Amino acid sequence: MSEKKDAPSEQTRDFVRVNDLALTVSFSDGSRWPSSTPQPQAVVLSFSFAHDVSSAAATDNLAYSVNYSTLASGMGAIVGAETFPSLEALADRVYDVYAAQYPDIHSFTVRIARTKTLLYGAAYGLEITKLKAQAQPEEETFFFKDIVGHALIGIHPHERKRKQRVRVNVSITRRFSRGTPLNFRTLEQRIFDFLEDSKYLTVEALASEVAHTVLSFLEDKTATLTVRISKPSAILGAESAEVEVRRTLEDFAPSSSAPSSASFVDPAAPSTAPQPSPSSGATASSSSSKSLPHIAAIAVGANMGDRFSNIECALRLLEAPSANLDEWTGSPRVVVVNTSFMYETAPMYVEDQPKFINCACMVETDLEPRALLAFLKKIEVAVGRTETFRNGPRAIDLDIVAYDSIVLDTRPQALRNRSDNLKGELVIPHPRLTEREFVLRPLADMIPDYVVPSVGRTVENLLSILVQQPTEEPAMYKVIPFPRYPMQHTGEQSPYFSKVPRVPPTATYWAYPVTSHPSQGKRTSHRTYIMATLNATPDSFSDGSAHYSLPDALTYTTSAVSNGASIIDIGGYSTRPGAAFVSPEEEFTRVVPVVQAIREEGQRQTPSPGGRLSLLARTATTLLSVDTFRWEVAEESVHAGANCINDVCAFSGPDWPLNEKSEVHFAKMRQVTRDLAVPVVLMHSRGPAAENKDYSQYAYANDERGRGAVLEGVRVELGAKVEKAVKGPGGIRRWLVIVDPGVGFSKTLEGNLEVIRECSSVVAGYSPRLQSLVGAPASRPKRNPLEGYPLLIGASRKSFLGAVLRQPDGGDDTGAGSYEGRETRPDERDWATAAAVSCAVQQGANIVRVHDVLHLGDVVRVSSALWS
Repeated sequence: MSEKKDAPSEQTRDFVRVNDLALTVSFSDGSRWPSSTPQPQAVVLSFSFAHDVSSAAATDNLAYSVNYSTLASGMGAIVGAETFPSLEALADRVYDVYAAQYPDIHSFTVRIARTKTLLYGAAYGLEITKLKAQAQPEEETFFFKDIVGHALIGIHPHERKRKQRVRVNVSITRRFSRGTPLNFRTLEQRIFDFLEDSKYLTVEALASEVAHTVLSFLEDKTATLTVRISKPSAILGAESAEVEVRRTLEDFAPSSSAPSSASFVDPAAPSTAPQPSPSSGATASSSSSKSLPHIAAIAVGANMGDRFSNIECALRLLEAPSANLDEWTGSPRVVVVNTSFMYETAPMYVEDQPKFINCACMVETDLEPRALLAFLKKIEVAVGRTETFRNGPRAIDLDIVAYDSIVLDTRPQALRNRSDNLKGELVIPHPRLTEREFVLRPLADMIPDYVVPSVGRTVENLLSILVQQPTEEPAMYKVIPFPRYPMQHTGEQSPYFSKVPRVPPTATYWAYPVTSHPSQGKRTSHRTYIMATLNATPDSFSDGSAHYSLPDALTYTTSAVSNGASIIDIGGYSTRPGAAFVSPEEEFTRVVPVVQAIREEGQRQTPSPGGRLSLLARTATTLLSVDTFRWEVAEESVHAGANCINDVCAFSGPDWPLNEKSEVHFAKMRQVTRDLAVPVVLMHSRGPAAENKDYSQYAYANDERGRGAVLEGVRVELGAKVEKAVKGPGGIRRWLVIVDPGVGFSKTLEGNLEVIRECSSVVAGYSPRLQSLVGAPASRPKRNPLEGYPLLIGASRKSFLGAVLRQPDGGDDTGAGSYEGRETRPDERDWATAAAVSCAVQQGANIVRVHDVLHLGDVVRVSSALWS
């Protein structure tokens, strides 16, 4: 029988259905919360056959009729005997059984709804139809039924003050696939959060942006989305007013434009290759295949309110569709493609005001300079800038400091000799660029080789000249801001903020000095922060299951905070060689409850009579990091209260060599990190920790002692991932990246010692020797792509320390000592860890990750006193 004859739409007029069969099904992915423990739960199942009923109709004979009772009981028997890992697995099982029992049917459709699995909606479900001639369905449809949220929606004054209930139904039809199951919990949370934060005038705009949110989450070009949003309070005599929209990713794709200008060169590009624009490297999250035609450098500053949140809001608003903050339709005309590090600086010109946070970004745009300036001014107002005095405090400041390689001055000719008369005018390059370290230094992070027009010197050269000049200015500090989670729904905000992913408030920030001015004649003190290691696993390499239970985890956390930890790193998946596989659901159930329990401690605490928070309250507000390479676990942990992500795979997932799956994993982790605006530790690794230790391809970097190849491998391999994470559309902010060379991961004993001994070279500029290596490939970056990033070293209790301790003392017979080497457990290696930590501090590490916080904290303090 041909496919055309099998198609029910053309040949079949009759159907037999069973509607809304109530069953209890056991799922191993949890119910409203993830869980690896099977949980029976309510399911409503409907199915239909394309079946010719003409014989039964003509004869009225039961022999030709379908036995509905048999169909229903058979379905109950199938689902009652098994546990299913996902909704998709249940649908496939039902499909397979009935296809075998009824091989002659033209088509079979199954629709399954889980009615007790959403937090905010009535049901989550899946519908698939298989034709007889097909090996598998062509497409599948997921649906979310009646997600209820509250939004500011409407045009009347009273509608702008109080939220109204809205009901959302979402249907996702996409090409049939049996990869990773749809992460429906995270998607539901995204939809709900978007509703709660939204402030639209029309239901049409809200429905379209909900569609955009869902499609951006899916990143599936085959998906067609239908969103229905009803407003029950809209019409007095009606149940509701409703808008339905149908969208695909193409409806939200930016328009393509001419190739990007090459005026700004990429400092990491090999010197023998053509020098591309900062966005030239393709990234997994790039939103368009072609760049916008111009590149501009924008200086960003803030010293009022939540400085870090204001800056992130401004950068997100930069990418408003059509560069229009009001209409919010069309494609972005400004796209952020690179960011600098972030700095805290003393105010210039007017000193009696708070310190500034300064940074810069590179954008691609099709706006001309004056139009771009006008757009920036609108963003300043949207973020909250108000007029003060000249050079006074501001919530946000956005300045165009360069645009391609043009020279532009819109002031009347008679006023062009003055550098203090810019109101309403535009001068490119910025007239005070050469005197402002807080502008030159961020530019040097991104475009050090850019020749500033009208000056004729590179950014790097101008910065070098400036820092050689005598100055009484305080040293600049690089900063890492940490957001506060979980976020609370606050009061009225700018209506524009509802149109971008919600920006979290700032919990705190870390600061570390940049290179001081030589003229100051002194070295600025450097602090090494302590990250405590909390293994919420039953098989940790270092401490077994010592902190696996929730009370033990809380006890360790409280002790670590009391002993000086600045952040607690919580992991639910052991990275030791041979560790058992842990599903995402199991990892979630290990990590998230710990995060929640720590945060909930603070809600039960009150300040002491003297105003000082108790130890438990301080523990509840301490910074938390989630140690995971899975974006689902990272996202849920941050929403629960974590402030940082520690990814041992640097976004690429556990596979090595990298493959197509790695690219998908990278894109998802990058997007989640970008949306959450959290710092991320990106670590060098090559798959399983005990494998892939050959660095001979980097032997060109070895010195006369045969050392250097491993460090070069870290710089090249981790550097490529960091560049890919930071640069291009959708990149994470440079100031949120911390790098870890991966001590103990895919390195020999000598390789690990090499990394610790010279770990400063991982994030330093190339030495003269490294600048002129013989035999280096032409593709080698001419600058260290990891230069300037904060450095984390995690050597605590690792096996390479045990390997050192197994070796007997060397030397000649005379006075060689009698130590013959010994085996050590991980928890017996804290003294050995102390030596590695001391070396890391001497090398300038910004963070050390340890298990024994009290004693290793003492090592950090004394080492800092010696070397910092």
